[in-house]
Amino acid sequence: MKNWLVIVILAVAQFVMVLDSTVMNVSISQVASDLGTTITGLQAAITFYALTMAAFMLTGGKLGDKWGRRRAFTIGSIIYGIGSLLTGLSQNIGMLLFGWSLVEGLGAVLVIPAIAALAAINYTGKARVAAFSILGAVTGLAAAAGPLIGGYLTTYASWRYVFFAETIVMIVVLIFTRRIKDVPNDPKLKIDLLSVILSAGGMALLVLGVLQSKTWGWFVPLNPPTINGVEIAPLGVSPVTYLIIGGILVLWWFLKRQAKLERAGANPLLKVSMLTIPALRGGLAGFLVQYFAIAALFFVVPVYLQTILGFNALETGLKILPLSAGLIVCSILGSWLTSRRSAKYIARAGQATMAIGMLFVLIAIGPELSGWAFPVGMFVIGAGFGLLASQLGNVNMNAVSKDDTSEVGGLQGTFQNLGSSFGTAIVGSVFILLLASGFGAAVAQNATIDANTRTQVNEYLEQGVPIISQEQAKDLVVKAGGSEEVATAVAQDYADSQVEALKQALFIVFGLLVLSLMLSRNLPAEVVAKPEEEIEEAAAT
Repeated sequence: MKNWLVIVILAVAQFVMVLDSTVMNVSISQVASDLGTTITGLQAAITFYALTMAAFMLTGGKLGDKWGRRRAFTIGSIIYGIGSLLTGLSQNIGMLLFGWSLVEGLGAVLVIPAIAALAAINYTGKARVAAFSILGAVTGLAAAAGPLIGGYLTTYASWRYVFFAETIVMIVVLIFTRRIKDVPNDPKLKIDLLSVILSAGGMALLVLGVLQSKTWGWFVPLNPPTINGVEIAPLGVSPVTYLIIGGILVLWWFLKRQAKLERAGANPLLKVSMLTIPALRGGLAGFLVQYFAIAALFFVVPVYLQTILGFNALETGLKILPLSAGLIVCSILGSWLTSRRSAKYIARAGQATMAIGMLFVLIAIGPELSGWAFPVGMFVIGAGFGLLASQLGNVNMNAVSKDDTSEVGGLQGTFQNLGSSFGTAIVGSVFILLLASGFGAAVAQNATIDANTRTQVNEYLEQGVPIISQEQAKDLVVKAGGSEEVATAVAQDYADSQVEALKQALFIVFGLLVLSLMLSRNLPAEVVAKPEEEIEEAAAT
């Protein structure tokens, strides 16, 4: 591959984009403590970070077409660097939501589509395959390194230094952006404002509904919002149901408008006709499921390790380390296999491998962590993720012409971050709802708990169950006037309910990974290049 500097710049930017959420997840307990918020508050911040990117990623791709991909990359890097600085300086959850979830997210919507488009512009043929394999491997490396970097700095210094370092890295990236080749932009390109509003609004309604389901209930209202003392639950149905239905309708309107604009020869935010390309549909579906699974895992597992087992951030990162090892090894292996096996073969192997790894994790989870099943499971999940990461980006870009690479970059980022936001919101919500119902049932059946304590627990659960440690649960009962014996019994029931809820939530991820094997049937079944062709090309050069 010639011109290594370009892929190095793009890979560094990609590394920073992916690093963020993994760092936040592994440091979740300490960040919540530092900002005076709760783990569910951090869940909202993590979800809204991914949502900001999903909601505006298509717009970011279009702005790349209008301004030029390199200019969009530059502007996005500046915004992202400012957001990182604000995040590092955050003093409360509101400032974190602004600096991280909003400003950094808006910077990322310009950078991520530009990375994919610039890689396609600057490289062709096998060099392009190598470039996207490198970006895939770097994505895996960042996801793998994040827990260790975040865990180490959170334990021995502060999680804030990660974001200060990101600001410095983006400054370095900006210094070298002039070395990246771009194609002519289209300054006359018009972006349909209604399409932007519909796209962002539909996704926001959908994800907000899922996120609030843990508090308001999915259909039957549990603890709906109130205005002047009046509960907002029209016809006795949870507001979550209305938000989700509203989001689906708005997104349907968005797709209809895109099809209308495309038929009229106007410039849609999304070329709906591209979704008829089987390989692209398969690649995007793969991104959605892959990042749903990994986001869910990276939210729930640190909560388990830190609140149930009492590990600190560094210990959490070390427990996740086998995933990092599997990710790095199989990203490299997947890149090597590209010229020997089809993308369909490698991607399906990755999906099946992730599902098998999830089974091992489910076996390992309990009041005490299994000695061997957990590291094996994490390694196998990482291996599957690495195989997928080495393939899907190149599949998506090769499915369309060079003129559409920026749009596909936006689509890819949309599905990736929609998967991440759904993974954190849905699995986190299911975990909390199952925890509440399981805890309530356990308390009701526990003969050592008196009627008065049961009533207090039920009233407490009606307000939404928090994610706390067993010791914190015990302290709450004691402070409420319960005896030491009753407090111990309630805390034990709570801890047991946490473990069961965790396993049930992760089983949803396992089921989705199994189902994803059907979604990959449209991936290319042809091998990109035969090994002997590589030898001939090497000899010719």
